[in-house]
Amino acid sequence: MFSKLLEGLYHKIFINIVIGISSSVVYVEEYEKQKLLGTYSETFNTTTIDTKMYEYIKSFTSESPYNYIALLDNSLIQGAIPTCEKKDMSNYFDKDSSKYICYQNRWASYSSKPELNFLQKTYSTVGLDFIFSPFSILSRFFKDKINSTLALYILIEEQRISLAVFDNAELLYADYLKMDTIQESEDVLLYENADDDIDLDLENSIDLDDIESIDSLENFGDIEDLDTLDDIDEFSEAQETEEEIEENADESSIDDIDGFNEDYNRFTRVQHSINNYYKDARYESKFLEKIYIADSVGSSRELKRYFEEEMFLSVYVRRLDLSAEVCEIAKAETI
Repeated sequence: MFSKLLEGLYHKIFINIVIGISSSVVYVEEYEKQKLLGTYSETFNTTTIDTKMYEYIKSFTSESPYNYIALLDNSLIQGAIPTCEKKDMSNYFDKDSSKYICYQNRWASYSSKPELNFLQKTYSTVGLDFIFSPFSILSRFFKDKINSTLALYILIEEQRISLAVFDNAELLYADYLKMDTIQESEDVLLYENADDDIDLDLENSIDLDDIESIDSLENFGDIEDLDTLDDIDEFSEAQETEEEIEENADESSIDDIDGFNEDYNRFTRVQHSINNYYKDARYESKFLEKIYIADSVGSSRELKRYFEEEMFLSVYVRRLDLSAEVCEIAKAETI
């Protein structure tokens, strides 16, 4: 009762950090009770935290004790698995070195304990309340489709791709891909063609189970069941971007060699992962006909064309503001 009274005296401030290739975005929303007072966003030329970012964040946290700082997990070793049964988890990742979170007791995401500990230490000057898996972003963003449509769902970041196959809200498969050079991507494709019996390498993904005694990570464990996400409104037609990439998109992007190479790299990595999905006996593989892409980087129309022409898939794209999506989950956690 007293805490509710205090809460009414202060604004609620949500601070969200998304790390890119060479910079970080800090996105802030400020509320008075349920009323949005303002949104603020700054980009900083650091992938950790420098003085400018620290001062920017502190300018908000000093205004109210009711502030929440969330970070999108960028750990190299992370992923998602189609079970929440502890006895089965060792088939997919090393539980001793990872922390996992269950979603509606159906599936789990996981991440490396050492990497999560490193993130906590890196941002210890401001303190992290939440570290969110990109798979939680993906599942929320496509909630309206995941609940009813068998498809491959993809979240594209600057140098990372999170992908998952869902069928009627059941996770069948997931992978977390770190993008490398174009030559490395081509080498992967050549290797795949040379050996049709490639086994799935789950070293690329990890989970989130018992993070060791860092106080701020207690909050990470508090979200072990994200049923509260059900309280978030589903996409409204007015808010969501057209699912088909706009036909009047700037044609010059197709001529941009860097963009072309990046999208080809993304395509080959996803194609390789889909092949693993079909081959790996641990997963219930169902034939895919659709792909839904959550695009946070503005990929070119070539990526869509690759999937359509080379894999005969129907492709739908939604633009998203990644830092704003992190904020939506943070708000759901504080309800």
